[in-house]
Amino acid sequence: MHTSNLLSKDDFEFYQENGYWISPKLISDEQLEQLRLSMDSVFNGEYTTGRAPWSNWSGGPGLRQANNSHWADDTIRQLATNPQIGEIAATLLAANSVRVWHDQLLYKPGDPASQASANVGWHQDYFFWQCAAEPTLITAWVAFDDVTLDNGCMQAVPGSHKWGLCNVSDFHEQDLQKQDEALRKSDGRTFAPVPLNMKAGQVSFHHALTFHGSGPNVTAAPRRSLAIHLMSENTRYKSGTASEDNIAVILAKPNEGELFAGDCFPVAYERG
Repeated sequence: MHTSNLLSKDDFEFYQENGYWISPKLISDEQLEQLRLSMDSVFNGEYTTGRAPWSNWSGGPGLRQANNSHWADDTIRQLATNPQIGEIAATLLAANSVRVWHDQLLYKPGDPASQASANVGWHQDYFFWQCAAEPTLITAWVAFDDVTLDNGCMQAVPGSHKWGLCNVSDFHEQDLQKQDEALRKSDGRTFAPVPLNMKAGQVSFHHALTFHGSGPNVTAAPRRSLAIHLMSENTRYKSGTASEDNIAVILAKPNEGELFAGDCFPVAYERG
């Protein structure tokens, strides 16, 4: 196993046991300020590259999201392909290189009176990515703001990456309590989420099978972030799955068993 200067043996073992790990602060305050401005520009339809993201949608008063925002903004692309983040992801995946699968620019608005509308239901990312033959993927979630339970930080279920694919994911579910109760009864497993409290500039990494979600932002300020979905060099296409409409397949559909590669999936890190 290779380790980077920011990932100790204990950190690696924590990830293997729990399915997630939180880094120290990797993104400077100056970079964060520029990223917040870039987010505003993308959501306003102003693209420094001249190219729109894959999608740019708002769920009414709820969560706002742009997919493949790295197409639209150079500052966001620099973050999506950040070699430091990429090296950590490669280490956690036991890979020699990682590519960007896609990204999600996420804006959770603040509403002190709300208990829903911008929640993210409990889900495993791989549920939506089954066009990848194996769950050889990881998400690096970059906090643009300090995050706690008050503003809807991500919550993860330790050890759930060892459960396999559970087929009960629902990203858009707003009633987390109902979903929580159903999952607690599922196969007698212990469903005990923990909040991933983070400072702006920290990055959380989670396995593609780790159950995670987030509750309401009951503060007056938005919660802003970029989810960078990364894959190892061994990620191959599998046809006939429920995720054939995935961005990755639409962008560059390989033949059965071929690697996802090429310009559609920029390299974030390559060892050596």
